Amino acid sequence: MKKYPVNKQLIISITASLLFSLTGPASFAQIFNSEQNPFRVKWRQINASGFRIIYPIELEKEAQRMSNTMTSIYPYVGASLGEKKASIPILLQNRGVIANGFVQLAPKKSEFYTTPPQQFDSQDWLNNLAVHELRHVAQFDKLTGEKAHPFPETVYFAWLGVSIPLWYFEGDAVSIETSLTTAGRGRIPSWIMPYRTQLLEGKNYSYTKSNFDSEKDLTPGYYQLGYTLASRIRESAGKKVFDDVLTDIKHHPIRLYPFSKSLKKFSGKGTTEWFQENTKKLRGEWTAQAGKTPSKVYPALNKKPNYATSYFLPVKINDQEILTLKQSKGKTPHFVIITPDKKERKLLSIGIQEQPWFSYANGVLVWDEIRYDPRYKQQSYSVISSYNLASGKVHKLSSKSRLFSPSISADGKKVIAVKYDLSNQANLIELDAKTGAVLHTYPNPENLILQTPSFSPDGKAVAFVSVTEQGKSLSRVDRNGKTELLIPATQQQLSRPVYFSKGIAFNAHYNGIDNIYYIDPITKKISALSAAKYGAFNPSFAADEKSMVFNNYGIDGYEVTESNIQAEAPGENHFVYLGEAAEKQENTGNVFAHIPDSSYTSKPYGGLKSLFQVHSINPVIEDEYRGGLQINSDNLLNTMNIFAGVNYFRDLGRFEYNGGFTYKGFYPILGATYRNRPKRAFYNSSNGVQQGDWRENDVQLSAILPISLNALNHNYNFSLSTATSYTKRYSPENMPNNYITTLKFPMEYSFSFTHSIRQSERDVAPKWAQILRFSYLHQPFDAQLSGDIFAAESFLYFPGIARNHSFLANFSFQRSSGVRKFDQQINTVYGYNNIPAINILKNTLLLNYRFPIAFPDAELGALAYVRNLRGGLFCHYENLGEDTNLSQPKTFGFELRSSMNLLRYQPVVDVGARVVFVNKMYHQNPILELILNYSF
Repeated sequence: MKKYPVNKQLIISITASLLFSLTGPASFAQIFNSEQNPFRVKWRQINASGFRIIYPIELEKEAQRMSNTMTSIYPYVGASLGEKKASIPILLQNRGVIANGFVQLAPKKSEFYTTPPQQFDSQDWLNNLAVHELRHVAQFDKLTGEKAHPFPETVYFAWLGVSIPLWYFEGDAVSIETSLTTAGRGRIPSWIMPYRTQLLEGKNYSYTKSNFDSEKDLTPGYYQLGYTLASRIRESAGKKVFDDVLTDIKHHPIRLYPFSKSLKKFSGKGTTEWFQENTKKLRGEWTAQAGKTPSKVYPALNKKPNYATSYFLPVKINDQEILTLKQSKGKTPHFVIITPDKKERKLLSIGIQEQPWFSYANGVLVWDEIRYDPRYKQQSYSVISSYNLASGKVHKLSSKSRLFSPSISADGKKVIAVKYDLSNQANLIELDAKTGAVLHTYPNPENLILQTPSFSPDGKAVAFVSVTEQGKSLSRVDRNGKTELLIPATQQQLSRPVYFSKGIAFNAHYNGIDNIYYIDPITKKISALSAAKYGAFNPSFAADEKSMVFNNYGIDGYEVTESNIQAEAPGENHFVYLGEAAEKQENTGNVFAHIPDSSYTSKPYGGLKSLFQVHSINPVIEDEYRGGLQINSDNLLNTMNIFAGVNYFRDLGRFEYNGGFTYKGFYPILGATYRNRPKRAFYNSSNGVQQGDWRENDVQLSAILPISLNALNHNYNFSLSTATSYTKRYSPENMPNNYITTLKFPMEYSFSFTHSIRQSERDVAPKWAQILRFSYLHQPFDAQLSGDIFAAESFLYFPGIARNHSFLANFSFQRSSGVRKFDQQINTVYGYNNIPAINILKNTLLLNYRFPIAFPDAELGALAYVRNLRGGLFCHYENLGEDTNLSQPKTFGFELRSSMNLLRYQPVVDVGARVVFVNKMYHQNPILELILNYSF
């Protein structure tokens, strides 16, 4: 192959990609799910005063209740923002087992995930969701207008993301959920506990770190930060302050830091000033609370971690060793045994859980974890697994189940768990600990929300927590269904009851701090068993019951500690309630106290009309030569995406017209795209190199079948796809007579397989993963364009020499012929586009070693918040055995990267630089590549 001229200068190129992924905490997180439900789900809808409730048929009763609830409470929820009416679809999702809710634009809708979690505040779950998410509806309507389709929604959504900090959206919503009800997270000590611990331990985190989190420390996060700031601002500036701020932003949208500037205009301080004042006051108020609340020091039985680490649910398995569930920013959740000298022995890693949970007895531990449907990710399951400490064997006790918080009996023979069906009916289910067979179902005629059950020592009774709109209760029930109420409905955060000889121990916050208490079932007297400064949880008792081990919360997370059992009075409640001013300003009382019970007409939802939801016209800029406008439609069930657009080619002076759709309702994902576009080519003729132009109609069709499975901490993904196209060229200008006018159905097939284990927050790449990809492209229906290309790629990830390091060996091969001879289907060496080729590309071996260097949490003024610094080394080969050998790579070098938040905005930007040294046989100077990635 001919050598190209050599560039004698240092080459600089830019690698950039935009990664849009909206994520957040598990509870009430604004997670915008684009997955689908199984196509067999039958949907119905109710129209109620601007709210369109769309729901699976099993949720008819809940949909009727929510229709009454939302129309009744919205005027109160939106009042302080001047919003009295709303127009928005509300989807009730019942196939998933992870509790959540969100509001979004593009298309405008809200989704409620109806399965209640095993720990939330003391009111009905859907009511809890409604008051919080409807505040987001009011916020969005204040900024974009109340119409069902603020146009273009995608542009509005992007503008909201960069104009307004997430702490405002979530903090204001938590403030409202607390002010308008007798519950709300603003009343829960354990929810604000990390923030309180940080300040009382003398940590002075910046506004940016407190808002954007850290990869080494526990920070309050934007929910807790937002609630405290929103409460403080309303206390000082009044009920209408955020109404004024959002109105001002709407009228003056194009500014740097519009929220902070508008906030200063109406409250006298910007965001940083408010943060500093709030921090000072919080530290003072919480210091005063600590002074009034007696506490004890509990030495940790686990070793001091280097970064945020928690050891959940400790239990003694013998006189010397403690079993616990460990998770940290550097490692994914796994069971460990802690010895008296604080050494740790790992048992096994587990998968995603709704909350950290396991139960142990008689050599067996059981836990629940999330498993997803292989294709439809809106459908998930909570299954129960067991692990035998003696044999080291894992056994799955349930499949495709919706079982939560399993607790094993003292003899290790039975398991009690909470079950939710698709209509949100809850029951306690007793299972055989060996086979998983259902032994007994406890009745729940009132359909109370049930949480965290446990067996009595003899296995004949079960203690459990229940939740209604009136609060949380503690009860016990026997196999005959006889139920005894031990603690009536209360706003206490009751959780995880555990039997011992004196009664039933549980978590609550009677003294304004979460601690461990117990109740005597006969006298109903409640006594305290701990006096933690920040929070104590999850007791388990030694065989002689002289002591208990439990979780004590500290600056690094949940520690393991032990204390003698000594009953004391619960103590006085000195909780610092920050929502008092906002509650008085709203002056509504509990908005759920008087919900009407009207019956709404429902009708089927679906059909052809439901596939269309046009929401935006968006600008499209593909590069410096091409840009235009695109209209987008995404239906509410995430099954159909449709687009149509026009692009202008500046270099050609002509327009492209395009359109297409993707349908994801079936098992395979089907797609089609049509383009009418201008094209240009250069060809050799007797008169030299000639330029030719033409237009063409191009139709592309594709089908993809994605399948994924997960078990424990392992994930498996399979993908089969095929694609073809048909192109008809016309209107030639200065083209040769023999130019090809029709391209007939080239066929492309691909298959991929991926196996990986879960990554921790600090992992810069997978530590253990295998990826195989195969593809084949040929043209069986077009004899005048013979040729094909086959490609095979393998990616093998291995652990590096230190924690969170990763080594990748990527070997790829391709064989091409005919018109595909010069195509590139496999990964190439770094710097490939700037290096003269010697031969046709046949294979590559890419070796990459990536590692974290530091986690500085450094704030460069208002310019950037630097989260981490990462490094990488690489050694890349091309055409092994022909152009290079193992002692002579084509390129090698190093890279430095850093993830940061720029200008105090939420999006995380990955910036870096890569220096590429080229094999001397190419006579090429080093290449500097600049890297820019963006995520939100």
